[in-house]
Amino acid sequence: MISNSMWSWWSELTGNKEELTLALLAISIITVVVSWYRSRKHTFPLPPGPRGLPVVGYLPFLDVNLHHEFTKMAQRYGPIFKLKLGSKTHIVVSSSDLAKVVVREQDDIFANRDPPVTGIAITYGGQSIVWSNNNSQWRNMRKVFAYEVLSNKNLEASQIFRRGEVRKTVKRMYETMGTEVDIGGITFLSSLNVVTSMMWGKSLVDEEKSKDLGVELREVISKIVELLGTANVSDLFPVVARLDLQGLLREMKRQKKVLEGIFDRIMNERIATKVEEGGEQAGRKDFLQILLELKGENTASSFTFDQIKGLFTEIITGGTDTTSTMAEWIMAELLQNPKILKMVQDELEEVVGLSNIVEESHISKLYYLDAVIKETFRLHPPLPLLITRCPNQSCSVGGYTVPKGANVYLNVWAIHRNPEYWDNPLEFNPKRFINPDGTSKYDYNGYNFNYIPFGSGRRKCPGVRLGEKMLVYLLASLLHSFNWTLPTDKEHDLSDKFGIVLKKRKPLIAIPSQRLSDKNLYE
Repeated sequence: MISNSMWSWWSELTGNKEELTLALLAISIITVVVSWYRSRKHTFPLPPGPRGLPVVGYLPFLDVNLHHEFTKMAQRYGPIFKLKLGSKTHIVVSSSDLAKVVVREQDDIFANRDPPVTGIAITYGGQSIVWSNNNSQWRNMRKVFAYEVLSNKNLEASQIFRRGEVRKTVKRMYETMGTEVDIGGITFLSSLNVVTSMMWGKSLVDEEKSKDLGVELREVISKIVELLGTANVSDLFPVVARLDLQGLLREMKRQKKVLEGIFDRIMNERIATKVEEGGEQAGRKDFLQILLELKGENTASSFTFDQIKGLFTEIITGGTDTTSTMAEWIMAELLQNPKILKMVQDELEEVVGLSNIVEESHISKLYYLDAVIKETFRLHPPLPLLITRCPNQSCSVGGYTVPKGANVYLNVWAIHRNPEYWDNPLEFNPKRFINPDGTSKYDYNGYNFNYIPFGSGRRKCPGVRLGEKMLVYLLASLLHSFNWTLPTDKEHDLSDKFGIVLKKRKPLIAIPSQRLSDKNLYE
């Protein structure tokens, strides 16, 4: 029961509205302060790092090798640190243990994206596998790509495209023996024709009957990749995004128009001839046929034209630029290490023979070449910081709070060069990827967090299997068919240039010469 004295006090208090208001306000303040104090006791601090930079402090980051700078900052601040740039908080993770927390233990929280304005523009509003958030639309796109386009049936059936393009490349090299060739250029053209054949059943460059188209598309795709990896003020200061101060968005839209014209023509021709209603070709369906059939269903699994074009842009970009870039790095490392190059060619001679050409059936037996490729991915990961993740809620990583909406980078470049995980990490040593019994060590599935060149978890690169098949087969054929030397008047440079894809600072130029005695093997 309430005592008389208490009732009297409450009656007097409630009779005075001003005192009542003050009392309630005091109670509210006390409640907030206590709650704040209690929450402080049970939350983790933000990661260490430099203080937030003013607008002018951002300028040095416009032209810097971020993977190098982030690695230096990790040595100062630790395996997880924060960097405040503009209105956004950036979190950089540089250890395999903490990478595992992000991409495995809390994969669902970190599965979203915060795409750059250029990424949104080139993929029609982020309608792509790379830039879309972890939602039903993204899961549908990834499912169609992984289980339809890259199914075992389609990969096997598309072997005819890979073989045809690789043989054309070998023939072109034979016709230009003794002259300097751009390794990135020849591998790009081969990859482009394979990818476009898988996408709509025809080699794009052959279809156009134009050698210049391959050169033009390489320039366009290289520019798109460059724009995606360029630090943009508009991404860090959304309030000025419409001003496009660096002109990156305008430039991306110009490049987009080139691809859009090609895509529109191809899709319109396919629809006009109703090829989408036809049967499978050579035991497989090309990507456009699959998507057009889904478009007609008018269900949750259907696709719009913009989604199709966004996916096409992404697949062409990822399937050509990354493959040609890594082929260039692998050849550069081999030419830098002649003894290792000889061991690769000796293995090819033993497995394939000098009187035969390389077939995809040989690939599973090329353990040393496989190790060379993996070692190159270790030292020169295609995406040194992967694609940034964006947590959908605040969470804890390594005893620190990662706030909701932060941009989270996984510094794969630093993890792959960490002496705690790798002996003599700066040495190019393919043997570290070979088991004592001679079989391959490690894979690209992302289960060993000391080695994650293509990421891990649900946002791992979905096109790894296709890229690996093309890269290994193309390299094996070039290394088996030709001997390679460097021009005497050019410096062999292994320095890199930062971007969303890690490229050589200078193109690799090499000279092929005949290795096989039978000229018919070059046809």
